[in-house]
Amino acid sequence: MKTETATAAPIVTVYGKPGCGPCMFTKQLLTGAGIEFNYLDVTADDDALQTIVNLGYQQVPVVTVQVDEHDDWFFAHWSGARPDKIDELAARIKDGH
Repeated sequence: MKTETATAAPIVTVYGKPGCGPCMFTKQLLTGAGIEFNYLDVTADDDALQTIVNLGYQQVPVVTVQVDEHDDWFFAHWSGARPDKIDELAARIKDGH
């Protein structure tokens, strides 16, 4: 008999800056998909800026996704307004993956 284990909700973070159209679009897409997220302004948060630089990005928005898959952390990230990635994330959340 297979036992279902609830997967923790992903931790989604959007790194952006004021006046960034793609950043606003990304936040709208996430909100529209029902995905909760944290928003960090890289112009006001040096640690946030360093995080995206360490990931190899030089522009915003950057989105990071962390999920605890039964003690194996899944981590993904991308740059730019990516409706395809947000749709994929929403589908994974809906399916419990």
